Amino acid sequence: MRYEVKLPDIGEGIAEGEIVRWMVKPGEAVREDQPLVEVMTDKANVEIPAPRAGTIEALLAEEGQVVPVGTVIVTIAVADRGGTGPQAVDHAAAGATASHASAAIASPTAASTVAPPAPGVQATPAVRQLARELNVALERVAGTGPGGRVTADDVRAAAARAPGTPSGGAATAPQGSTAPEERIPLRGLRRKIAEHMRRSLDTAAHFTFVAECDMTAVAAHREGLQRRTRQSGVNVTYLAYVVKALVEPLARYPLLNASLDDETSEIVLKRGYHVGIATATDEGLTVPVIHDADRLSLIEVAREIQRLAMAARAGKLKLEELKGGTFTVTSTGARGGLLATPILFHPQAGILGVHEVEKRPVVVDDQIVARDMTNLSLSLDHRVVDGAVGADFLYAVIGRLERPETWLTEQAIG
Repeated sequence: MRYEVKLPDIGEGIAEGEIVRWMVKPGEAVREDQPLVEVMTDKANVEIPAPRAGTIEALLAEEGQVVPVGTVIVTIAVADRGGTGPQAVDHAAAGATASHASAAIASPTAASTVAPPAPGVQATPAVRQLARELNVALERVAGTGPGGRVTADDVRAAAARAPGTPSGGAATAPQGSTAPEERIPLRGLRRKIAEHMRRSLDTAAHFTFVAECDMTAVAAHREGLQRRTRQSGVNVTYLAYVVKALVEPLARYPLLNASLDDETSEIVLKRGYHVGIATATDEGLTVPVIHDADRLSLIEVAREIQRLAMAARAGKLKLEELKGGTFTVTSTGARGGLLATPILFHPQAGILGVHEVEKRPVVVDDQIVARDMTNLSLSLDHRVVDGAVGADFLYAVIGRLERPETWLTEQAIG
């Protein structure tokens, strides 16, 4: 008897998914609940398990193909339990396991027969995909990531050392080639990022407001606090202070903690304060969410930022850690530049960019002194938030950062 396994509906309005990699091949025996395929959705990569034990008949979608929810993606030959004819299985979303974070129309293709990845190699799905495209054997690559994990840079370096033509039809110049260009397929997380950014720019009316912020008091407070938290392994970053500082202004200016429902032409005010933290990984940018930031202490926020960043870079984020964000913060870190214009994380109405904190000469009481300064870049959906409201919000955040003693009580610190 043939079982037809469909791409499941995992909720959150997701209508399609991209086949990242097959974990089985035709003719292979599989046990019940064994992972069959890794699929990338707008929210995360998920592993779809086998609903029944049997033998893989055919893989009906290729790696890199985007297919709608409900599409039959693989057939399994199973022992007949009394029924006749093929059975289609829309496997429960609860059976899908998130394995990596992320944010079309399917075309008919031949079945894929990609072999499973090398055992024992620590690498995220996107890195494995890159290795296949560049014809790199992962088991021969020395990983430089945490715990020996193979990174995208490791794979590219290995490909540069070994001449040859990548598999999968990618037009890539071999080592020593004088070809005038190189082409890399836009797929996986990078394609999702491109789709999200394009949708955001096409939909929202972007407006960016930039202001300076004196972080001297925060820097002094952080230095003292770090002595308390260092032994516990918690790094209290400037970003943690920003997250805690913006919650009260979000309550005061609720349009910043909102989104616009284009289908119903309604502004949706969010009642919770769930702050997305844009996080760079080897495969691209992802946005895990600190839920209920208003209920967490400063140290708890710092711990959560640290935990989510590590999970994102290791490909261990859970689906619920990517859902429900109401406002986003993005940090350019030590290479912050002068300013940036962050792109909204659609459909949110606001995103705050935090730049490098550095010593600058400023005028205080008619004296030129060195202060710890940064720039904050606030991008808004101008359809929802007027510029004056956005400016008031940003200056409210700045006021709290410049005078942390007014709100960082012992209880708020944690």
